[in-house]
Amino acid sequence: MIQLHWLYQKPHIQSNVTWGVPWPKGKLTKQDSFVLKNQEGMTSYVQSWPLAYWPDGSVKWTGHTADFNSDEKESYVLSVSKDIPSPKCCLNITETEETFTVHTQDMTCIINKQGNNLIEETRIGSKLIHQKGHLKAINETHQSNMYSYETYLSHIQKVTVEQEGPIRAVIKIEGTHTDGVREWLPFVVRLYFSADSTSFKIVHTFFYDGNPEKDFIKGIGLEFEMNLQSDELNRHARYALDEDIYSEPAKLLLTRFYHVNNTAYEAQIRGEVVEPTALDEKLLMKARGNTLWNDFKLSQDAPNHYKLVKRSEENLTYIDVTHGQRAQGLMYVGDEYTGMAMGLKNFWQKYPSSLEVQGLAKSATHLTLWLWDPATNAMDLRHYSDTHHMSAYEGFEEVRSTPVGIANTSEIFITCFNQMPCNQTLSMYAKEWQDPALLVASPEYYYSTKATGVWGLPDYSTPEKAFFEKQLDQCFDFYEKEIDQRSWYGYWHFGDVMHTYDGVRHQWRYDLGGYAWQNTELAPNIWLWYHFLRTGDYKVFKMAENMTRHTSEVDRYHFGEYKGLGSRHNVVHWGCSCKEVRISMAGLFKPYYYLTADERVGDLLSDVKDVDQTIDTLEPLRTYFPDRKKRTHIRVGPDWATFTSNWETEWERTEDIGYKNKIVHGIEYLKTLPLKLLSGPGMNYDTKTASLEHIGDGNTHGYHMMICFGAPQAWIEIGELLEDETWKDMLAEYGEFYLLPDEEKRKRTNGVLTDKHFAWPMFATGMAAYAANRNKDEVTAQRAWALLAKTLDPETKDVIALRPVHTWRNLIDDPHVTTNCVSQWCINTIMCLELIGDFIPKSNN
Repeated sequence: MIQLHWLYQKPHIQSNVTWGVPWPKGKLTKQDSFVLKNQEGMTSYVQSWPLAYWPDGSVKWTGHTADFNSDEKESYVLSVSKDIPSPKCCLNITETEETFTVHTQDMTCIINKQGNNLIEETRIGSKLIHQKGHLKAINETHQSNMYSYETYLSHIQKVTVEQEGPIRAVIKIEGTHTDGVREWLPFVVRLYFSADSTSFKIVHTFFYDGNPEKDFIKGIGLEFEMNLQSDELNRHARYALDEDIYSEPAKLLLTRFYHVNNTAYEAQIRGEVVEPTALDEKLLMKARGNTLWNDFKLSQDAPNHYKLVKRSEENLTYIDVTHGQRAQGLMYVGDEYTGMAMGLKNFWQKYPSSLEVQGLAKSATHLTLWLWDPATNAMDLRHYSDTHHMSAYEGFEEVRSTPVGIANTSEIFITCFNQMPCNQTLSMYAKEWQDPALLVASPEYYYSTKATGVWGLPDYSTPEKAFFEKQLDQCFDFYEKEIDQRSWYGYWHFGDVMHTYDGVRHQWRYDLGGYAWQNTELAPNIWLWYHFLRTGDYKVFKMAENMTRHTSEVDRYHFGEYKGLGSRHNVVHWGCSCKEVRISMAGLFKPYYYLTADERVGDLLSDVKDVDQTIDTLEPLRTYFPDRKKRTHIRVGPDWATFTSNWETEWERTEDIGYKNKIVHGIEYLKTLPLKLLSGPGMNYDTKTASLEHIGDGNTHGYHMMICFGAPQAWIEIGELLEDETWKDMLAEYGEFYLLPDEEKRKRTNGVLTDKHFAWPMFATGMAAYAANRNKDEVTAQRAWALLAKTLDPETKDVIALRPVHTWRNLIDDPHVTTNCVSQWCINTIMCLELIGDFIPKSNN
């Protein structure tokens, strides 16, 4: 039995909600079924499926989906039960050679298996709502300062029904865009349907496969056609702007003769149907002479600016309707018989986006949701420099900046209407689409399952613990505000944060090679997910979600030469010459997958299960070991550590024992080495057998690299899954050793390892805490807390020492802040509070 509650707030509208929950080892079998109970004890049907398994075969994570109304309760209980109620209504899918047709209670949607149109048509009953739904991309090419444009439409290659349950269905469409000659920009689109709804969700992913020197994406979006039947007075375009709905018809009932007490006009703007035959004849005659407005467009061209424009015909000018700051990103188009609302999650955050209707008063009306508005400058995915800049920490003396193989994912929402909705209804949809309802369990429950890593519940029981809890909250608050203060928004940027601050310019080092975008460096994803799991804070979840969406798509390669690898921190996300496996490590993204059951992130976890095969073509230690007569060289961490995280994730998701065996094979080899986990860290690696080979110790001066990219979190979890006490001892030995005095390091290794090999000891405090907890070692615990305290600002005693600055604008900043240090300080502090919280020196308060 699990208590569930709404993460932020209950649904604004009738919604299908999908979520995931963990289970303690041995608690749940594969045969168990579930019911959902509300506060009043009423049961309802919940569709369920396993997401991951414990080594004993019991279920570790489950995915669930259920239908909810806007008047739902605040909390629920998910229970195992043999008495399963029937769903209120069911959907089903029928198949022909050419189509899949999804039938919900009130809606029918025909999905093509081939051609350009993903969605052939959607109806409510017999009423056609929209048709010819296809993707659209515009390519801008440059030749001799001349610009040319080609339009590409979606071309379907494969359609798969991924889930077909009583109340939820998922259909995956794969393809490319084509102009009839060239195939360009592969895509994966998932359509989500629920039994009791006339709405569906689209998760849209496109991949860049062009030539960044020649191919500039001018626009990319989703287009539908409608055939409205009503009089032009009852054809409406409405937009969710800053606060509420702005509404206009194709033709206004307002004239200079009827501008006072014009109740028909007031009703028209409220979105109510007006009957022309019931209108005052003179008013109707005058109104018929008004301009017929066919085209409307809402463009979010900056994070703090949008404009709404309209025009009468394509060859005439647009006029401004209004300007504002942050639109909610919903457009409704319809008449008294049919209507359609389209919306884009994170509409203003992922600018330049737009919502456009063309031909509102014509026989064919076209609606386009632009993920990249063609009215703005085309995407320019070229590198920022034509050479490498080693002075700016760019990795290798190579320029490997390429966007070929990166991706971007967006969430789109569609609702169909068979009558004209009121503005209040549309406003509720807009709010729901920007913050979709999600059911979550309590931090106490997540903690009790032991399925989510090494973290503890917030503890304010002593002044010392309260001090560190306060620091953790302050670190998150700083970054949440900094995103807005620095406008870290945009289609290719939203979700990431910057790496290092420049206290002289009062600006992050956005233009300095390895110090610009973070790109998962030192695992801020893990920090945020740990912080969410222990606090249940909605704001933390949103930031972690956005970081997951961005870093799992934009910062890694999904095909091509670097498939499975990612780009380190750089001025452009794909710019660093270091293409690393650590960027795409499964452990960074799986919390989101397990909490939401998101199929796209599930794809991404599967995609990296064999990423160790990639490094044969691009060795991570190519500058340390240029002579490759033997095998590929890797680091135990972060390279092999990333492999183990990927393998462990695949093992628990699929129960494929082969991936467990790869982990065990490596661990057993490390056990045979004199220094065990302290060996290396550079080693030979055989991609065919997943075998490590010892080639010496202290050979890369990179022992801190073994532990600051998520290795401790992966390895501790693996130790528990394998129940391998020797492996746990090896982890403890590493953590204790890192914090030993130099003379003791030399003594234990006959002078092979010294302090010079162990930079950034603060990064090892979590592993040291693990050692202290396992060995009941108070000395190591005190050393760990001393290192965490040493990071604090000497004056403010805070991790981030903020102050107001009056410079080129009024700012709040810390001149010395780095995301590397903050991420690692927070991760390690969370671990230390859990493992050695009772050993905090009182002097730290």
